[in-house]
Amino acid sequence: MRISPRLWFGFVIWAAYVIVIVAVSLLSGVPFPDIGTTAEFTWRGAVMDLAAGAALLIVITSVLGWWRPALFDSQRSHHKWPIFVPIIMFVAAIANLLVTDWSQFDASFILSLLALGVLVGFCEELMARGLLLTAFRSQLSEGWVWFLTSALFGLMHLANALLGAPLLASLAQAAVAFASGTAFYIVRRVTGSLIWAMLLHGLWDVSVFAVGHAAVAAPVGAILTPVIAVLSLAVVYWVIKGTDEKAPVRAATANRMTP
Repeated sequence: MRISPRLWFGFVIWAAYVIVIVAVSLLSGVPFPDIGTTAEFTWRGAVMDLAAGAALLIVITSVLGWWRPALFDSQRSHHKWPIFVPIIMFVAAIANLLVTDWSQFDASFILSLLALGVLVGFCEELMARGLLLTAFRSQLSEGWVWFLTSALFGLMHLANALLGAPLLASLAQAAVAFASGTAFYIVRRVTGSLIWAMLLHGLWDVSVFAVGHAAVAAPVGAILTPVIAVLSLAVVYWVIKGTDEKAPVRAATANRMTP
């Protein structure tokens, strides 16, 4: 790592990312509820701001030299069985795609959804469970790292209220994001890699936007979302128990400072 992690780095990175996303979204002129309704609104209202956020995060991660700790854990969770919760999430996402009427999407619309999925998985995971996690591990225990990264991930979604979403809906989305963020955290801890969390996150968002636009049956994801939320919070203790990622980060920092 070129620059040693510090707790406050995480809050600065989070604020910078949110500001960029909100600013570009406002400039697009597309209200949040309209994202996912047409190809144009999806490109302008989501893909453009996520592309700007991706550029910001790539620069920050490269300057800090945090790519490895942001993407990979030095040790995996001792308990592998909690992975069943993200598996349920994966199955729900596939079910959403299966009950979507794809005849209502042209090529441009599908490409916009794919771009959204790739960028949202990369950006939000690298920011929350990558860079924030690395910064917080420098001083906090893993339990606090999970809580704060998930809480800030949830709070980030309150910005949707500034982009035209109803406040109560944004509050509900923030709470759901806290729990779904926990599911993505479980993926990282069990597999030891953020990349799988990025893939699951991207797939989930694509399925939600797709089925929200053209459902031909009850969206399974909407039905299972509260179940996934409760289960994630119920089992996260077991992927934290017995692990201490703070020690490797501190060791890396000490080695960096040693001549």
